[in-house]
Amino acid sequence: MNDLEAQPAAVGTSGLSQWQRVVNIFSAPSKTFEDIKRGNKSWWLPLLFAIVFSYVLFAAITMKVGWQQVAENNIKINPKQAERMDQLPADQRAAGMKMAATITEGFVAASPVILLLFALGTSLILWGTINFGFGGKATFGEILAVYFYATLPNSIIAILGAVALYAGMAPDSFNISNVAGTNVAYFLPIEETNKALYALAMQIDIVTIWTAILLSIGIAIVAGKKRGSGYMAVFGWWAVWTLIRVVGGVMAG
Repeated sequence: MNDLEAQPAAVGTSGLSQWQRVVNIFSAPSKTFEDIKRGNKSWWLPLLFAIVFSYVLFAAITMKVGWQQVAENNIKINPKQAERMDQLPADQRAAGMKMAATITEGFVAASPVILLLFALGTSLILWGTINFGFGGKATFGEILAVYFYATLPNSIIAILGAVALYAGMAPDSFNISNVAGTNVAYFLPIEETNKALYALAMQIDIVTIWTAILLSIGIAIVAGKKRGSGYMAVFGWWAVWTLIRVVGGVMAG
């Protein structure tokens, strides 16, 4: 089967609305990506969804857990950090925990900026990979639009995390790095599980895999390549990221 012929994109071509592209991501994703290839590359709506749902989770954490408790939980699941903190005088430990809580809260509050920067960085990597690694003809703008629409399912994680908190999750069991039961690690006892195994189990995440599949299809379509090229590009980087997480777990353990 030959590679798809790249079609010249006519910017501003009449096509699907952003709402239609959002809906199609969950029902007929190829239609969304083909519309992007035709030149309809607006992506502010999926970004808005991501921001809104991240702040829904932010509000749930603030009201139901509290950032001081979040910091305490983070320390509790990292024995080496907990040991260092316990060796400090009480006043220094209190100051350290307050600073950790403030930093964590600030990081989550700044999620719109972080989301945008991460999108730009990831899109640049995928643009280079599909074009220079697989001979594609996608523009950076097309890849960026694909990224924002393909990652729409990530909002499900924030929604599930907020629902769990409002439903009565115990504040001292909340793990801000793994807020929803979409991955294997969520169901493992984090303090008793090997750090490398836990990091690997976190990557076995149904939403992450769903998003990776959408990204694979999307970049292949806009680059005019077979889907296999998209899968190799996206899942290749996913494997690299998983390895980095596992190695980080080994070092932390």
